[in-house]
Amino acid sequence: MAWVLKMDEVIESGLAHDFDASLSGIGQELGASAYSMSDVLALPIFKQEDSSLPPDSETKHPPFQYVMCAATSPAVKLHDETLTYLNQGQSYEIRMLDNRKIGDMPEISGKLVKSIIRVVFHDRRLQYTEHQQLEGWKWNRPGDRLLDLDIPMSVGVIDIKTNPSQLNAVEFLWDPGKRTSAFIQVHCISTEFTPRKHGGEKGVPFRIQVDTFKQTENGEYTDHLHSASCQIKVFKPKGADRKQKTDREKMEKRTAHEKEKYQPSYDTTILSECSPWPDTPTAFVNNSPTPTPTFTSAQHSTYSVPDSNSSSPNHQGDGTSQGSGDQLQPSATIQETQQWLLKHRFSTYTRLFSNFSGADLLKLTREDLVQICGPADGIRLYNALKSRSVRPRLTIYVCQEPLRSIQLERQQDATNGDNSNGAIYVYHAIYLEEMAASEVTRKLALVFNIPLHQINQVYRQGPTGIHILVSDQMVQNFQDESCFLVTTIKAENGEGFHIILK
Repeated sequence: MAWVLKMDEVIESGLAHDFDASLSGIGQELGASAYSMSDVLALPIFKQEDSSLPPDSETKHPPFQYVMCAATSPAVKLHDETLTYLNQGQSYEIRMLDNRKIGDMPEISGKLVKSIIRVVFHDRRLQYTEHQQLEGWKWNRPGDRLLDLDIPMSVGVIDIKTNPSQLNAVEFLWDPGKRTSAFIQVHCISTEFTPRKHGGEKGVPFRIQVDTFKQTENGEYTDHLHSASCQIKVFKPKGADRKQKTDREKMEKRTAHEKEKYQPSYDTTILSECSPWPDTPTAFVNNSPTPTPTFTSAQHSTYSVPDSNSSSPNHQGDGTSQGSGDQLQPSATIQETQQWLLKHRFSTYTRLFSNFSGADLLKLTREDLVQICGPADGIRLYNALKSRSVRPRLTIYVCQEPLRSIQLERQQDATNGDNSNGAIYVYHAIYLEEMAASEVTRKLALVFNIPLHQINQVYRQGPTGIHILVSDQMVQNFQDESCFLVTTIKAENGEGFHIILK
């Protein structure tokens, strides 16, 4: 037993000696030279991670910078977006600065670019119902605009345009090489879009967004260059100054440690880069509030006839043929889907459906669209996707009467027993929704490619060949699916034509 205990002591002492020997060099190695972090960072694993980061030279450099001359709020936390308070109707300068490096975008040097400034909702929930919100504001404030440009105070802006159908946007041209400042006025206040409850409600934030485009080869400013935006709240006159003072006083009462969690207030607001607004910049080409029919001269005997969809309120006489190509196809790309939404007056929802292809949109059910877009626009979008047109109140068929010489030739051929040139009268359907004489005139002009302004009167041939003026009351008494031969006669004064329905 004593021998066993002695052997255990020998083994333990040997293991302890070996372990001490194995550790003896550690302290010496560390003490031999100073510990270097650069040596550690030079290891392959750290080199690999570092190489994946973009170098400073590759950092994206925006071509433009927009600076609004209005102070930011001091009551914004460090990592939150800045917030700027504006007074309703007061002019605020937005400086349009050329931020390009030497050699950047030489194609726009010495040329004009176009910028569109918008005031839009910051809250995504309100973005989904923007159209309804703005329509309600327009109803309560007839004749007013949400955003205006103070032209006398602005510098360097050219060809300023505002669209009566887009009350929240203005556009202009400017030269990046020259000093340019646009003075804007916001006329809506944040509390106008807050549900009225007990008073003192918190107003909703807006966004000021600037989108800039360069000119394409066809002369249109549709090539996107840069977009930036900032968050704002709009108060009644002098309300922004009071709110800024209140925020400043609140911050002064905080401890130094608490102040470190908040951003300082800056004298100006720099708009930060963002995605372009989904509306197309060509929306301002036509300044007329109502679309004017356009016509082309007929070079063939066949005419393009409006589809039954032309009687729908969705196609309020835009003067173009609406055919099966108007339907959204499952194979449509994301860009084609965006264009389809814009064409059918769903611009409010282009941002919401910015990643939807044609197939994605067509998969949505009626209930899905109502939940996303609300009852009114949801049902309208569903009907548009399914190509459901409004049923016309009256349908008439018209055919252009052949020339008298052609009639005589056909009668002669029929007398001689030659039926090879038998007359085939092709009728065109006209779908009426308004049951008005003006709509009959407009649809006839579309069918027969006659400029609308050249049609003086439309008559219906009555008993003994008399000409009866077509009035609204006469149209309302037309039999459904009536057939008419259409002929034209030159007006007495030599200007324009009269159309006769036989």
